[in-house]
Amino acid sequence: MNINYDKLPDRGVLCVDMKSFYASCAAVAHGLDPLKIPLAVVADTNRKGSVVLAATPAMKKKYGIKTGSRLFEIPSAPDVMIVSAQMRKYLEVSTQITNLFHKFVPKESIHTYSVDESFLEVGHHSGKFGHPEETAQMIIDELKETFHLDAAIGIGPNMLLSKLCLDLEAKKKGIATWGYESIEEKLWPVAPLSKMWGIGPRLEHRLNRMGIWSVGQLANYPLDQLEKAFGVIGNQLYYHANGVDLSDPGAPIIHGQVSYGKSQILMRDYHKPEEVRYVILEMCEEVARRTRRKGHAGRTVSLGVGYSKSEGGGGFHRSITLEHPTSITMDLYHACLTLFERFYKGATVRKISITLGNITEDASIQLDLFASGRDKQRDLGYVMDEIRDRYGQDMLLRAVSWTEAGTARHRSKLVGGHYAE
Repeated sequence: MNINYDKLPDRGVLCVDMKSFYASCAAVAHGLDPLKIPLAVVADTNRKGSVVLAATPAMKKKYGIKTGSRLFEIPSAPDVMIVSAQMRKYLEVSTQITNLFHKFVPKESIHTYSVDESFLEVGHHSGKFGHPEETAQMIIDELKETFHLDAAIGIGPNMLLSKLCLDLEAKKKGIATWGYESIEEKLWPVAPLSKMWGIGPRLEHRLNRMGIWSVGQLANYPLDQLEKAFGVIGNQLYYHANGVDLSDPGAPIIHGQVSYGKSQILMRDYHKPEEVRYVILEMCEEVARRTRRKGHAGRTVSLGVGYSKSEGGGGFHRSITLEHPTSITMDLYHACLTLFERFYKGATVRKISITLGNITEDASIQLDLFASGRDKQRDLGYVMDEIRDRYGQDMLLRAVSWTEAGTARHRSKLVGGHYAE
């Protein structure tokens, strides 16, 4: 299929990424240069196994410590600095940075993708501050002057290409630009497929089984066969591989949420299956709450269990599809228990993930007439959500959260999964 790129809009989109944002914020807060100080931000300085959430470039280069490393791996060197995550402060800085963007583009032309990454539509030809490259340089200069923070910016005709340009080129150069004419040269050679934004390991594996190993192969694969294999996602994969994205800043690139999930690395090894079940129940409560918040329900429940590295790692990830869509906590829990009992091998557990997919509108589903009280169970969930939203997440907790195995009480005191102060 031939794509006429001349008819596609060129919005002049900037994808702005704050380099080593958490670590840089921490360094600046201590009056230090983020580019020179070997600094690591960890989830909890009191736990030797705590995860490194961010590291400055000097920490990465000099000591090989990066995101995902552990506290006990950081060497005891006189120039090394270790700090606990202070998510509330990072969020405050992120908000101030967004306010700075308002000087360059109107609010409706900004899409905040994450705490440290944003899309800005500045226009292709000559916007308020000149061409996109000129605007990008002005933004980088002002971020450095105002916040003492460094940034990288990818520029493209749409959100997708600006993001790929950022990840694959601009993070090395500072500023880079991809146009539609760059697709064959810069996008198609990308491999493995997991380097392509929006393609995770499982989707990559399915594409590999179809003989698709690079973005170029995906771009030239028959569209009808991709749609047959993946439905609407196949259509999206095809056009994204060809650099086509018609979404606007202010709306996510992939319209509509296809799943709701929760994943956590446990604070310690869990040796007892009963304790793992307690955490699964807590997490089902959170996944159901997130689903209800959007007025949705789902049919496909997925459970992932990762075993401790002390026993060689490994684990399983399995799914089960329910007869009817649901947003009821106990429906999710019983589905997860079915998967847990079927696939758990008795090993020590360190990570759990739960996802609810195959999403539909909760208001449109028909409750099973033969299951007494299901309507009340669903309504009770919404009432509990309202109480938590109004008075705090820890206002209503299940009894398992008060056991030694429970994690909900601890997590309710965190911001973004980490200590606020």
